[in-house]
Formats: sequence, C-alpha cells, structure tokens
Amino acid sequence: MRAYHNLKKYRYQHIKSYLLLIFILIGFLGFSQNENIDASKLYKDYREDQFYASVTYNILNEKPNGVSQSGFSSGFHFGFIRDMPINEKRNVSIGLGLGVSTNSYNQKNVLIEEINKTISFSKIDESDYNVSKNKFATYLVEVPLEIRWRTSNPEDYNFWRIYTGFKIGYLLYNTTTFKSDLANEKLSNIDSFNKIQYGLTLSAGYSTWNFHVYYGLNSIFDNDIAFEGESIDMKSLKIGLMFYVL
Repeated sequence: MRAYHNLKKYRYQHIKSYLLLIFILIGFLGFSQNENIDASKLYKDYREDQFYASVTYNILNEKPNGVSQSGFSSGFHFGFIRDMPINEKRNVSIGLGLGVSTNSYNQKNVLIEEINKTISFSKIDESDYNVSKNKFATYLVEVPLEIRWRTSNPEDYNFWRIYTGFKIGYLLYNTTTFKSDLANEKLSNIDSFNKIQYGLTLSAGYSTWNFHVYYGLNSIFDNDIAFEGESIDMKSLKIGLMFYVL
C-alpha cells in the first residue's frame, strides 16, 4: 500500500514538472511570437527622413555679360516629406512633401529700379556708385518629389542615403535692395520674377551630414524682362548641406 502511494506521489511530481515545463515553453513561444509581431509591425510602419532642413550657397547661372556675384548668397529651406516605401525592406521609397524656402542673391553691376511705375534693369559700374549692398531675395512655398534609396532599417539610424528628384516652387514674395552713395532703391513684390520656379534635386550622404544640390531649370526672372536689349535668363544653382529628422 505504501509502495502504491509512493508511486502515485512520484507520478504526480512528474506531472507537475511536465506541466511546469509546458507552461514555460508556452510562455517562451508566446514571448517569441510577440517579438515577431512587434518586429513585423515595426517594419510595417517604418518610414524615414520625413522632416528636412537645409542651408545652401546660392549661385547665379547664365549671368548676362558684365554681371557677377559678390559676397555670400545664402538659402534656408525647411519642410516635411511624406515617405512612402515601395518595397518589402522599405529602403526604397517615394517622397512627396511641402516646404518653405528663403533665398538671397548678391549681384554686381546691375541696378533694379522703378522709373515712372516701370521696373528697369540697368547695367552700371559699381565703382562709380560706391555700392554697399546690391541684392534680391525670394520667398517660396515648395513641393519636393523624390525617389529615395537608403541602407537603413527600423533599428539603425546611421545609414547611407541617395535621394534624387524634382522640386517646384511658387513665389510668395520678393525684394530687391540697392544701397550706394549716389542712390538707394528698395522694391518689394514686383512682377519681374517668375512665379513658378522648378529644378532638379540631389541629396546624398551618411547619417547627419548630407550633400545637397538644386539645379534650376527655368529663369528666376520673367522672360519679358530685358537687360541691355536681351532677356535675363539667370537660373539658380544651390549647393549646401541637408539635414533629415524622423
């Protein structure tokens, strides 16, 4: 009888051990499954580089004869780009966004002035005027469209990226400033600028530091504006650094 009770107790202890082992395995499998679900969800929702800020050096391309640039012409650009991955790894995507841009261009030997309610572009020799400031500025709302490739994943924030695309901007406001010993002229929101400005873009780099370039495809000024009997076909080339967040 005692042997029977000992056998029963022995079997009961083994059953408890088996049940404990089963519960441990179930818990482990459940934890692993949750990890897989979380990782899967993480990849499913993963997007990258949706806020951007950029500082650029602005260059005037295709300047008329005798016109040059002086000083530092700067640009500041901020915005949001919706990242839309198009492959399973989510490292290739299309980006469509909205941003704002402010740009200044220092110029030399050009006088922009208003004469009898008409905007005039004249060629001058700045040494005759002792010019202290000669520049124009543009303020735009922009829509960037990008094709994006990167080496990132949801857990790695330092990666290589190459983003190329197209950007179109709508001119909200403009100013021109001329200061010298002989004349001062400040104009704002004149009709001499193209309302629509567009160009090609490229951003490439690693982690925080990214090279950025914008190559303007159309003229900054309206085609009807004449300078020395010819239309002004100056385009913008912007070279600088791009920073992405989230």
